[in-house]
Amino acid sequence: MFDNKNHYTLHTEIIESITHYYVSFVDGEAIHREIEVSHHVYLEFWGFVKTERNLRRWNERHTEQSELTDETLYKRALNPPKDLEDMFLDSLQNEHLRLAIQELPEIQRRRFILYHEFGFTYEQIAEMDGCTKRAVKFSVDLAKEKIKENLKKS
Repeated sequence: MFDNKNHYTLHTEIIESITHYYVSFVDGEAIHREIEVSHHVYLEFWGFVKTERNLRRWNERHTEQSELTDETLYKRALNPPKDLEDMFLDSLQNEHLRLAIQELPEIQRRRFILYHEFGFTYEQIAEMDGCTKRAVKFSVDLAKEKIKENLKKS
C-alpha cells in the first residue's frame, strides 16, 4: 500500500532576480533540513511529487471505504451460502430429478441429457441418431413433460 505522508516539500525563492530552489525534509534524527538544489534536481523532485500525488489519488480511489465485517461481506456475496435446510432441499430435489430422468425410455433419456446436460442442438442430436430435428425436439419435449409429471408426484 502507498505511504500517504509527504516526506519532503519543495519551494522556490527569487533573490535579486535569481530563482533559488529548495527541498525541505526531516532527516533520520528528526531534524528539519532545508537544502538548496540545482534546477535539474528540483525538477526531478517535482516529478516525484506528481508521482506521489497520483499514487495517493489511486490509493484513495481503490481503497475500501466501508467497514468490512462478515455481515457486510455476506450481503455483498454474489452467491450467498445456503443454509442447511436449503442444501438438504436442493439435494432432495436433485435426487428426485435424477430418478425421474432414469425412469425415461432410453432414447428420450439420451436425447434429453445430450440436449440439456451437454448442450447439443436438436440438429446435432438428429445427426447422431440418424433422424429428423423434429423427432428429436418431440422426444426432448416429451421427456420434459414426463419429468414434470414425475416430480409433481414426489
